[in-house]
Amino acid sequence: MAAYVRKDQRSLTAAERRRFVAAVLAVKRAGRYDDFVRTHVEHYTADGDRGLRVAHMGPSFLPWHRQYLLEFERELRAVDPAVTVPYWDWTRDRTPAASLWGEDFLGGDGRRGDRRVTTGPFAYGSGNWTITVGVTDDPFLTRSLGHPADPIALPTRADVDRAMADGVYDTAPWDSTSGGGFRNKLEGWRPGATGTARWACHNRVHRWVGGLMVGGASVNDPVFWLHHAFVDLLWTRWQARHPGARYLPAAPPPPSSAQYRRVVARHEPMPPFDVTPQDVADVRHLYRYEG
Repeated sequence: MAAYVRKDQRSLTAAERRRFVAAVLAVKRAGRYDDFVRTHVEHYTADGDRGLRVAHMGPSFLPWHRQYLLEFERELRAVDPAVTVPYWDWTRDRTPAASLWGEDFLGGDGRRGDRRVTTGPFAYGSGNWTITVGVTDDPFLTRSLGHPADPIALPTRADVDRAMADGVYDTAPWDSTSGGGFRNKLEGWRPGATGTARWACHNRVHRWVGGLMVGGASVNDPVFWLHHAFVDLLWTRWQARHPGARYLPAAPPPPSSAQYRRVVARHEPMPPFDVTPQDVADVRHLYRYEG
């Protein structure tokens, strides 16, 4: 079976936008979308928490989300085989006026006060997008693009280039305090920084969108998938730039390490998926990125 293509959202035709939205809404109606939200919430484990950190603040951030995207994309393609997850290049489409936020696609910013999104197919008023797995009791999607109360800008190409230049995948202590390594730089933790400078790349985008995109229930905003598709694209570009670099750690941290049984090694499964980082290191037979 030939590899399919993930496109830049700005290059989608009107028909492709409609089909993507329709497939997402179908997965939501079937109850499967909320299952994806629950999975992300359940595996949103921080440095200070006990147990395995598989989705964030650890080496498996990139392969875990790669598999997560694939699982979601399979649900979409079961509805409409022509649909794939587009990506949002936030180094280019940097304002609330970008086509991404159009009424025919993801809808726009949240209104003042409660940050409720009132436009587009994912607005609560449409009757098709009720939040049932969230961090608040509000049933509506929220956004605060650019965080006007404490403004933050989206990452730049220079920010991405700094991460891409690091030829080592990850470094000890394999968490958000790692000073080196591509993974932590792309995930966006900046040890020692203060204010909005604490967040770079991936993390900064979540902060810029605001609302439900901040925290474990961020999947409730469909822009989550487009954001992570671009993060995945950047990983594929990094892999091409550094062909000899591999996922680290190669072996599990020893019992004497503070990270013992807290991070996933190259050939260990990433719950809840029965795949390892090595299993998803090369996905060129499955999909490729346009652009």
